[in-house]
Amino acid sequence: MGTYLSRKMVEQGHRVTALIRSSRSAAKLPPGVDTVLGDPKGPGEWQKKVAGHDVVINLAGASIFTHWTRKTRQLILDSRVFTTRNLVDALLAAGEKPLLLSASAVGYYGGREDDRILDESTPPGTDFLGEVGVKWEAEAMRAEKGGVRVVLCRLGIVLGKDGGALPRMIPAFSNYAGSALGSGKQWFSWIHEEDVCRIFFFAMENEALSGPINCTAPYPVTNEEFTRTFAKVLHKPLILPAVPRFLLRAILGEFADVILKGQRAYPARLLEAGFQFRFPTLREALENLLIAR
Repeated sequence: MGTYLSRKMVEQGHRVTALIRSSRSAAKLPPGVDTVLGDPKGPGEWQKKVAGHDVVINLAGASIFTHWTRKTRQLILDSRVFTTRNLVDALLAAGEKPLLLSASAVGYYGGREDDRILDESTPPGTDFLGEVGVKWEAEAMRAEKGGVRVVLCRLGIVLGKDGGALPRMIPAFSNYAGSALGSGKQWFSWIHEEDVCRIFFFAMENEALSGPINCTAPYPVTNEEFTRTFAKVLHKPLILPAVPRFLLRAILGEFADVILKGQRAYPARLLEAGFQFRFPTLREALENLLIAR
């Protein structure tokens, strides 16, 4: 997501500085992006480079798509909390008032097995990802004390051509091995990577926008509907039955609940502010991402 966003921002004429952990990461960035070497999970010289920017975008966080152990759970939490804490500390120390676009996730609402529509006023969940979301967002909101406008971007699953879950799914469906997971009734809140970028640009231009926003398409789908639509776009039949819950839990452990439960998130605040999605439906998004590959 960071590479795609950097390219879009350069194309829009913005001067972009990316914080990277190693020099190898610079090769993935588009031409025209300046780099600063550092580890945001800890204080360092990189914090001095935060000053002088009109917009600061925080997307850092270890992937949740792994087998959860005590160690990986701690990494998931620390990578979000400490990165955001150190970034906000740098902003407050600099005494500047840029826009802070800080990533969060619809996991803030917790894993759910009901059809309740979740808007930005919905309370957080009480499970692990709900706890992570609360602590993550609290660190970002500290910046408001220094006069910084903070937008908390509660992201759904970002669908993109080169990263994330989508490219990993293509081989399975192409080889007739795609199937629903568990009951298939769990909700899947998604968003096209281009609409994520457009939301960021929208937030830059709309100074009245602050606080949490659900960065999800207005038409979430169930896991079963996602599976059917994915197969239709690839023109592949669905042959295999749904993967049963017990098998997913046996293989994935606690992480299985992330894909067996879901969130029916709705971008109420974005729509009220007048944002228009380019890819509001899953079919439109997948046709753009898969057919044009």
